[in-house]
Amino acid sequence: MRAHPMVGDSIVAGLLLLIDILFFAINNATEEVPPKPWFVALPVDAALVLPLVFRRRYPLTVAYAVLVVGGVHAGLELGVSSLIASGISVYSVIVYVGRRQGALYFGLMLAASVVQLGVQNREDWLVSSVVTVLLMALCWLLGEFVGARRAYHAEVEARLHLLETERDQAARIAVGEERGRIARELHDVVAHAVSVIVVQADGASYAIRSNPEIAERAVRTISETGRGALAELRRLLEVLRDEENRIEPRVPQPNAAALAELADRMRTAGLPVQLDLGDDLADIPAGVSLGVYRIVQESLTNTLKHAGQGARAHVRVWRSGATDTAETGDTVHVEVSDDGAGRARSLVPTDGSGPVPGGNGLIGMRERANVFGGTLTAGPDFGGGWRVRASLPVRLTT
Repeated sequence: MRAHPMVGDSIVAGLLLLIDILFFAINNATEEVPPKPWFVALPVDAALVLPLVFRRRYPLTVAYAVLVVGGVHAGLELGVSSLIASGISVYSVIVYVGRRQGALYFGLMLAASVVQLGVQNREDWLVSSVVTVLLMALCWLLGEFVGARRAYHAEVEARLHLLETERDQAARIAVGEERGRIARELHDVVAHAVSVIVVQADGASYAIRSNPEIAERAVRTISETGRGALAELRRLLEVLRDEENRIEPRVPQPNAAALAELADRMRTAGLPVQLDLGDDLADIPAGVSLGVYRIVQESLTNTLKHAGQGARAHVRVWRSGATDTAETGDTVHVEVSDDGAGRARSLVPTDGSGPVPGGNGLIGMRERANVFGGTLTAGPDFGGGWRVRASLPVRLTT
């Protein structure tokens, strides 16, 4: 009946019709009560109970139909079904329409019942009126209770739907952020590897006839760089394809300790790099360490691409404010500069407040610094070359 409520309402209507038929048969069998014609009583009985089948779908229409037909039914004294149908109508209006319409219908129903009992001049009209009022009040209270329960369940369902929507939205945001992070990783890997490969390929093409040894070394660097980039891309793509996180990364993420290896690769690619590392970088968090590595990698890649042949780079990474208690001043500083092969550039002030000039690489470095609450500035250096400065708070937990 919960799945098909009209079935239950049809059963109730059928029971009320059966009661009226039995009452009609008993009245016609007694000599004290004048018999009613069946062709009058049965249609009125059917017209009274039939609308109750649709009381959930059209509660207000059914209620006023019962009010009108119930007056005729009670006037002909065809049974108690009119009183029961009236109580069901009061209950339905309260539950499915509202308290205001229910109060109006309740008042009309009581007034019609009391007036009708008075017109009939029944000796027990006072008792009947009290019984009618009590029955209607009981139906009202039952409707209030069920209506409150329905409103509570509707509110709970709405809140659950809202929570599910917020959960799905949060999941989509998390997926988008993760894809953005992986996209930055892919950009760093591909840009660095392709830049090294292009530079080495150009050098090999110039030296292939005059100095085959240098050309062979350049081709070997291209091969090693390409293999490393393919392995990194394969690892990231496996993470994207693995929906259940069953595949562990084959190599750990690079960190500040890998900067020496990065500097060696850049020297092999033809960019002299001077590397100065602080002594207290081993215990910084993995995320900050990865951010430092990627900022240095992107900066050196840009130097390799744009500074020109003969340029030299200087990388300095140090930590300031580090204490045993990891106070709030603990910060990792990164500075990458190049001399631009001795060529001076037009100076553009970069105080960090405006947008970072350049392409997606510099934008990615700014985002990496902002993720950890840090800052990054990049721009032409005085006297020529380019300089990148970044500061990343460590925020260690004690």
